[in-house]
Amino acid sequence: MISRRSLLKGGLASLLAGVGLAGYAFGIEPHVRLKVARYRLTPRAWPAGLRLRIAALADLHACEPWVGVRRIGAIVERANSLKADVILLLGDYVAGHRWVTGVVPADAWGRELSRLSAPLGVHAVLGNHDWWADRTAQTEGHGPTFARRALETAGIRVYENDAARLDKDRQGFWLAGLGDQLAFLPRVRWGRRETIGVDDLPGTLAKVTDDAPVILLAHEPDIFPKVPQRVALTLSGHTHGGQVRILGYSPVVRSRYANRYAYGHIVEDGRNLIVSGGLGCAIFPVRIGVPPEIVLIDVGSA
Repeated sequence: MISRRSLLKGGLASLLAGVGLAGYAFGIEPHVRLKVARYRLTPRAWPAGLRLRIAALADLHACEPWVGVRRIGAIVERANSLKADVILLLGDYVAGHRWVTGVVPADAWGRELSRLSAPLGVHAVLGNHDWWADRTAQTEGHGPTFARRALETAGIRVYENDAARLDKDRQGFWLAGLGDQLAFLPRVRWGRRETIGVDDLPGTLAKVTDDAPVILLAHEPDIFPKVPQRVALTLSGHTHGGQVRILGYSPVVRSRYANRYAYGHIVEDGRNLIVSGGLGCAIFPVRIGVPPEIVLIDVGSA
């Protein structure tokens, strides 16, 4: 028979464990930890001899106290130390929740990101929060958003349904960046919830003019079923890995495909997608089992 004292001890232990987990989820994992998620792969038809190291940063969601200026500076230094050939930014630089003690202005996070450095440059796409936070863009129905202007002021090229050819060791590849798929705030029309984006996948890929491999930047991974074999690798953020991930499963994922594209390296029909767990938080500032990360990918080295 279980004594009253044993029940009290068990209850106290459970309470302390819960408090400890909550403290870790709010106070440690979201804004103290920073890991490097490493991948090696050689996509189908990737040119022999082309070795490319990519560092990717997603979902900064700059705000105090979670991802403030000092934290962004540390992320930039860590990214630069990885000696990538190219650095890619996957969207959502603006805060994505209201649990903040201070706003980090776009010019402040832009100055920090301007210190990113790689031989083949720093390239970016925008995310849904970069559109949603811009009232003028929402009202007028078009950009440029203040996030785009901040990135361009920082010397970072922003791709919205655009592509550019880069070269490494006399071998070429393409970067293609998709406009955001959820650019305008959801609305209800005729009883149905609509989301309107500014993405144009066929138009973006039409700007690729030779057979060099293509790397696609798309903030939300939900475009992946439509991505053709022509694209060697798709890079996305947006999901944050669900922010809570236990034994490879995320209970809540901001994707119509749920866990299918929640996190990590996904291969479908020979096509490659890597989804970053991101750096900041959206909706609620909590992370368990999916710490903030910089993604480092060695392509052509598998």
